[in-house]
Amino acid sequence: MKRLCAIAAGLLFIAINAVWFAQDASGQTGGGWVTLFDGKNLDHFNPLGDANWKIADGVVQADKGSGFLVTKETYGDFEIKAEFWVDDDANSGIFIRCSDPQKVTATNAYEVNIFDKRPDPTYGTGAIVNVAKVSPMPKAGGKWNTYEIAAKGKKLTVKLNGTQTVDVEDGQHASGPIALQYGAGVVKFRKVEVKKL
Repeated sequence: MKRLCAIAAGLLFIAINAVWFAQDASGQTGGGWVTLFDGKNLDHFNPLGDANWKIADGVVQADKGSGFLVTKETYGDFEIKAEFWVDDDANSGIFIRCSDPQKVTATNAYEVNIFDKRPDPTYGTGAIVNVAKVSPMPKAGGKWNTYEIAAKGKKLTVKLNGTQTVDVEDGQHASGPIALQYGAGVVKFRKVEVKKL
């Protein structure tokens, strides 16, 4: 009987630790990656502006208003991976190291642009506005795309669908939240992950 109780107690201990570990690891995707958006909720973000963000079919999307989803946490050196879909008329972007989370602009953050029809295409899709030009500008409209953005010290790199579009050094902004932008057209994000470096 004592042996049976000891085995039961041991199994209970293992089960409790497994539950604790699973809860502790929630949001973790392995290798230091943390899921900011997984298609279910916006717990890691604060909305800014009047964009009509809504979650449907595993994506967060907007098609009216203007605004941002701003991370609650601040990041200095990090990598971010984001999957996005935009229509041809979309104006969007991923802003990093935002110095003012209440007023996100291309002058107080780095704007990794998603804007196929930008009048000056040198800072269109794949570029960092006013910091790193892209030529020729890739097109993102009408398909799912993946941005891989890294910021380590002054070094900034951007890959769009595996092709590097930016490799630059710039020291204007050292840290701050990350912001997903809605400016025009139809904009969808379906997976957003970040890893601190």
